[in-house]
Amino acid sequence: MELTIHQQVLASAVVIGLVIGGVSSKTNFCTLGAVSDWVNMGDTARMRAWLLAIAVAILGVTLLDATGLAVIGVNTFPPYQTPNFAWLRYLVGGLMFGVGMTLASGCGNKTLVRIGNGNIKSLIVLVIASLCAYAMLWTDFYGVVFNPLVATTSIDLAMHGIRSQSVGDLLGASRTVAGSAIGLVIFIFVIAGKDFRQSKDAMIGGFTMGIAVTLGWWVTGGAWGNTWKEFADFADVRPLRVDTQSLTFVSPMGDLVHFLLNPWDVSLLNFGIMVMIGVVLGSFIVSAWSRQIRFELFANGKDLANHVLGAILMGVGGVLAMGCTIGQGVTGVSTLAIGSFLALLAMMVGAAATIKYMYWRIMRET
Repeated sequence: MELTIHQQVLASAVVIGLVIGGVSSKTNFCTLGAVSDWVNMGDTARMRAWLLAIAVAILGVTLLDATGLAVIGVNTFPPYQTPNFAWLRYLVGGLMFGVGMTLASGCGNKTLVRIGNGNIKSLIVLVIASLCAYAMLWTDFYGVVFNPLVATTSIDLAMHGIRSQSVGDLLGASRTVAGSAIGLVIFIFVIAGKDFRQSKDAMIGGFTMGIAVTLGWWVTGGAWGNTWKEFADFADVRPLRVDTQSLTFVSPMGDLVHFLLNPWDVSLLNFGIMVMIGVVLGSFIVSAWSRQIRFELFANGKDLANHVLGAILMGVGGVLAMGCTIGQGVTGVSTLAIGSFLALLAMMVGAAATIKYMYWRIMRET
């Protein structure tokens, strides 16, 4: 039986997820771990791995754009380069997500990887974060609670003659020039770190994540993606989120709940959900192969409360910020959207502050 283009794209999403999940599990690629190592020990190896993923993704998107292999403009999901610069949304959502992922012991990608490793705590985090993301995406919750403030503080760059919030458009430079310059500067900074050069896992983890983000853009924004969108336009029931996109993990959590509430409607299965499934499976395969599956439960009531609060902040904050530490911190940044840089900075500040606070509490109690 020949697969439709929609089924082929979803299958490719699973494959990308499998690779991410397996490599992240094997190399311990973790954005929260990157901040924690840096704040607590001054070790920047995993931070540079994260930055390597960003550099590779920026250079990858720049190459796709320069060669015409993919078109990644304003009309993406999420709309990273939208001229509607909702600066408060990025800041507040980013801070919420940064605090949340620290309390919940990992970002969206790490949560899925830990589930594949057998972590029950992360499964609970996924359930709660997914329900919160669902409320933000599929109910009136965002419109009632957040939209009034976001709408009144947003800046419409189009009114100032700026077509998007990408660095290139803001500076009047071409995508190729801006992307090449920023990507190379970050890459040079990454390889300058001795601790990073001595860590094979950091190199592999960062490079793989950057390539995976680039592949996501190529699949959905290139020739294959164009055929996919044409298929969706003529489908009896248009599949959900047939848009140019790459890796992100919070909105797919909400979409997964939406699908589970309507399991007979397979049109609700989308690229993001399939990547999520792939990440869990990839992590499970590597963990089972290496016999490292470990079932972990909450240590006590305080541990449970921290993870529940963290999951709520991740689900709400991740949708508000329009992405997680991968969705905004790598995928969004690869488009050079200033909102993505702002959200990434807010996430790092939120995580670092929470790590410092938790360490202070521990020292105070001992």
